[in-house]
Amino acid sequence: MQERNTFVKSELIISAAALRVVKLLVGRRPQAISELIKATGVTRTAVTEQLNELVAAGLVEKEVEKLPGRGRPRHLYRATDAAMRLLFPTGQRMLVPAIWEALGQIGGDKLLRNVVARVSRILAEHYSRRITASKPTERLQQLIALLAEEGGLVEATTEDGRMVMLKRSCPFISMLDENRNICTVDEEMISAIVGHRVKRLACRHEGAPCCTFTLVD
Repeated sequence: MQERNTFVKSELIISAAALRVVKLLVGRRPQAISELIKATGVTRTAVTEQLNELVAAGLVEKEVEKLPGRGRPRHLYRATDAAMRLLFPTGQRMLVPAIWEALGQIGGDKLLRNVVARVSRILAEHYSRRITASKPTERLQQLIALLAEEGGLVEATTEDGRMVMLKRSCPFISMLDENRNICTVDEEMISAIVGHRVKRLACRHEGAPCCTFTLVD
């Protein structure tokens, strides 16, 4: 089968040539540009451009190897964990739903509720440490800013005089199971962080363009 011109994951677009370099690096020791030129059969300029693309995308890391004697150090390239996730999206989509199903089979709804509560609390503690405001609306605004800093497409808007959080992207999308347990994690996490109950106004899994949340009156 002929390789596609681009590989797309979420908003990350990687050329087929760059993806070939990723496949050469994953699971192997760090490679020098000369080794990648030999493996791909393309020019140094082409390999360098592909590596720059991958480093910028966080899929490859560059390190310096000091050679013995007075020789010039050389750059070595290694694949990151993000590159591993890029290559195996199907496995990721299957794994977490399978875990949720196994938990339900082992402990039923009670265990699932306990897991959701614990996961929500752990995530809430992670973000709460960096939030300084005291009012729920201000805490929600700070959370939106933190999520945006991490690369999330999250915005604040106003509807009917109240602030609404738009989560255009979802970091949990690969964890979605049939019962949407991860959606409950999202809602409980936000509520715990802002210190006020939050409700979901719209859900992407019910036809809305994105999930939206607001503080309960």
